[in-house]
Formats: sequence, C-alpha cells, structure tokens
Amino acid sequence: MSNTPKKTVDQLRSQRWLAGDGMRTFSHRARLAQTGWNRSDFMGRPVIGILNTWSDISTCHSHLRERAQKVREGVIRAGGWPIELPAMSLGEVWVKPTTMLYRNFLAMEAEELIRSHPIDGVVLMGGCDKTTPALLMGAFSVNLPCIFIPAGASSNSAFRGEKVGTGTHTMKYWNERRAGRFGDDDWQALEGCMTRSPGTCNTAGTASTMTAVAEVLGFTLPGAQSIPAMDSHHPRMCSEVGERIVAMVFEDLKPRDVATEASFHNAVKTVLAIGGSTNACVHLPAMAGRVGVNLPLDVWERYNQDVPVLANIMPAGDALMEDFFFAGGLRAMLSRIAPQLDLTCLTVTGKTLGENIAGAKVFDENVIRPLDNPVATQAIAVVKGNLAPRGAVMKPSAASTHLLKHTGPAIVFENFADMVARIDSPDLDVTKDSVLVLKNVGPVGAPGMPEAGNLPIPKKLLAEGVRDMVRISDARMSGTHYGTCVLHVCPEAAVGGALALVQNGDLISLDVPARTIELQVSEAELAQRFAAWQQAKPATMRYNRSYAALYQQHVTQADEGADFDFLQGSELLPEPTIF
Repeated sequence: MSNTPKKTVDQLRSQRWLAGDGMRTFSHRARLAQTGWNRSDFMGRPVIGILNTWSDISTCHSHLRERAQKVREGVIRAGGWPIELPAMSLGEVWVKPTTMLYRNFLAMEAEELIRSHPIDGVVLMGGCDKTTPALLMGAFSVNLPCIFIPAGASSNSAFRGEKVGTGTHTMKYWNERRAGRFGDDDWQALEGCMTRSPGTCNTAGTASTMTAVAEVLGFTLPGAQSIPAMDSHHPRMCSEVGERIVAMVFEDLKPRDVATEASFHNAVKTVLAIGGSTNACVHLPAMAGRVGVNLPLDVWERYNQDVPVLANIMPAGDALMEDFFFAGGLRAMLSRIAPQLDLTCLTVTGKTLGENIAGAKVFDENVIRPLDNPVATQAIAVVKGNLAPRGAVMKPSAASTHLLKHTGPAIVFENFADMVARIDSPDLDVTKDSVLVLKNVGPVGAPGMPEAGNLPIPKKLLAEGVRDMVRISDARMSGTHYGTCVLHVCPEAAVGGALALVQNGDLISLDVPARTIELQVSEAELAQRFAAWQQAKPATMRYNRSYAALYQQHVTQADEGADFDFLQGSELLPEPTIF
C-alpha cells in the first residue's frame, strides 16, 4: 500500500465536533479552552485517542501511564492532538471471578469510547491476557485507524539458581508445597522474587501469545511484541507509535484493510510456532468474527502437521520471553516459518508482513529452534467425540506423553465449589489412572469460562509422586500452566452438553494422536441421563440482573469465541448524531 495521504484535515471525522460556526462546535471548543487548551493545540490537527488500560492494581500495565506520555509526544511531534481515555484494566490476577467474564465488556467499552468521541485514529495500550483481544475487537468494529502497543513481558526471574516463569513455576512449587516439600520460608522467599518487574507473564502464556497474534495480524510496529516491559526500547517504540498513527489517519489505513482471512490464518500458525496458549482458540474466532471472517476450530488441525513449536519458552520449553527478545524475537521466529505464511498481508506500517520481517535473524538457535530441531511437533490439538461433538482443545507440547492415549474412570465434580471441597479429601476414590472431570465452568455455567481447567492433583496422589493426570472440563487454562488438560469442551455442561451427563466411574477414552475423546456410555443411557438433567436444578447460579445476567443470556460457546451474539458480525454503525 502507498503511504501517500488520502485524506485532508477537513475530511476527518473529528471536524464534526471541532470545526465550523455551529453552537455545538463552539461549545466543544469552549470546553477545551476551559481545561487550558489553545485553539492551535487542536484545530487543524487529527485527534488521536489513546485507550490506556493502566491501573494501580494491574501489575501487567503499571508502567503504561508513563508510556502513554511517550505516545503523546510522538503524536504531537507528528502534528496530531492526543487525548487519553482510560479503559477497564482487566488485571488477570486481581479481577474476579475471571477476566474472561469482562473481555466482551472491555470490547464494548473500547468500541463505544472510539465511536462516541471525536477520534480520527486510536492507539490501544494493553497486553494482559484479555486486553489484547478485547481492545482489537472493539477497534475492528469501529474500523478507524488503530495501532496496538503491547505492554511487554516482565523481566526474567530466578529462584535459588533456577530460572522461574510466572505462573508456570507458581503451579510447580504450589504442588510441592501441597505435597509437604516446600516450607513457609521457601514459599515467602519465592513470593518476593517470582515476578521482578512490571509487565505481563514472562512465559509463552496467554499475554505473550495474544500480543504475538496482534503483531502477526499486522497491528503493531515490527518487533514490538517481543520488547520487555522495562527495556529502553519500549518507550522508544511507544513514541514511534504516536508518530505512525497520525500518518495512518491521513493514509486512511483502517483495521479491515489489515485484518483479513489470510492474516488470521497467519495468526494461527504463529500461535503454533510459539507454543502458545490454548486461550487463542477462544480469542481468535471472536476477533475474526468482528471483521466477518469465520475461523472454526478445525483450522488448528489444518496447520498442525506443518508448523512445529519453535520457541523454546516455558511452559513447553525452558527459556523466558526476555531470552526470546535477545534471540531475535517474534520477527526472527516468523522468518523461520515464512514459507508457511502469507507474506503479502498488509500491516499498520503500510508495508506487508514480508517486508516487516525481511532481514530478521536468529541469534540463539536454542531459544528459537530451526524447523528440523523443534521443541515439540504440535502445540495445540483439537479432539472430538461424543463427549465433545463440537470439539475440545489441549496442548500436547505441555502434556505428559504417556497420558496422550489414556482410558480411565471419571471422578466427577459438578462445579468449582464441589471440586474445592473434595479434591484433597482422603476419602476421594481416586488413583493416578482416574480422569478428573469438572463441569459447569464454561461461558454460561461459571459464568465467564475461568481458568479452572488445570485441576489440582489430589493431595494424596501428590504424596505418591503423581504430578499429572488427564483432566477434562469446559473451562480454560492459564497459558502459563502445563498438564494433560482437555479444555473448552463444547457444548458446555450448563447448556446440556454431554459433559453434563458424565457420572462417577464412567470410562473416558482420550486418544490425542487420533484426535478423539469418547465417553464409553451407550446412547440410550445418555438419552435417559439428558432427560433427567433437563428436570434437575442447574448446578450453577443463573443471574437475573447485572452484567452477569447479560453475559449468560448472550454469550456464545467456546468454539465461536464466547463473544456476545449481538456483537458478532462486520456491520458498521452510522456516525453518532451530534445533538
């Protein structure tokens, strides 16, 4: 695409608010004067919104207040007028019951913030798990020029000589503590050094997975995904974004010029290569749906044989995101799978993906592996069968090899509270061959589809040395975690999926190489159980008011992205009336 300007100032949407001799435009300018702005600050300039998900309690984004200032400087330097708008922060660790409940909320907020204000182009500042898809979903629906700024991963950490990954080692050491092998002093010492700086999880968790998606889709500056939060490259990148978004406004380079079916398929391949989070299987269909692209679960299997895991990053590998940056970062990894990518896809630079990764080099062959020496052959698998007719996902690269083909009796938990109450009971009739089943933690059931799918190993099995089991649920799992966990079972239990019908002792067969998951119960028996389920009281709460009620009434299933049904689709709304 040519970087030649296509628009002039008088054609910008902000001029409806600011230019002319009407009473409303007068009152808008008067209010700006009220807060100390001169006419020369904003008249004749593109208005650039900065949607900032900073908050005091969102540790992934605690540096974004300062970074927003660098964006402002770049915008002003390029001749624009920046306005910063706060947006819901969605700090993963803090927001309960789950940030996934509020991903669609932030997507709506972003869409309406952009549409309702005199914004010509927008900079999206996020990075913690749900903020990346949410901000982009909102921007896609408005279709005004936008650039995404990844918050960046936190710095590498170590504990007593061992490199530790946020989330990954939290689970590892917590299991050891539950097994009685990790004392109070050790636990407190780990608490103080697990995460050393602001920024997102320093593993290939959901945050780094989705910022990689943002970059390969074409919505960041080249290389932005891999810059650590506290690296000096990060504020410099933010300043460059401020300059670039102003140019994009005049070039009229909009999200739907960039987000295409081909670019979404590039994103799937990138998630596979980075050994990314299974949460991408939920977020990508939702994002694609906002631009009219259908991205079914089967697309993951289409590329599984061609794109192995090349990023040796926890939880599948042993390095961290800062190592990935020093090894050449995402651009270098993309150069390794370039033959599998559509390099003609346009990006926010006005150049193609191929041009953006040209010349990228790998500086550490152990961190970014060559194709003939991958970390693992497959990152994500989609399994189907009578237990998951529309599919379920799991992560072979972070699972135990001996459990990828397994049959065992079910130990059933009807909901999360039931699991918490009984998982460590000495009376739980469980062995290492059992299959742990958690129901009613899907989009409708929880509600919000929390990261509960990595069920804890029962304490009495931990004492025996067991560290992994087959676990099945309609929940999600943190991208930083590991284990043989079958997730996103669809349809979910709360809407009558087969998962709702599983009973203690039922045999369940998982065969990941064959991509099957089967409940070994006859169709006649399942029909009887379904009739009984229809008459029973729901195992989880049904909300009659609040945002949670709206969520339960309108959320789609996991294979469709768990978006709201009324937000799906690519229809563009008219510009707001200025009354």
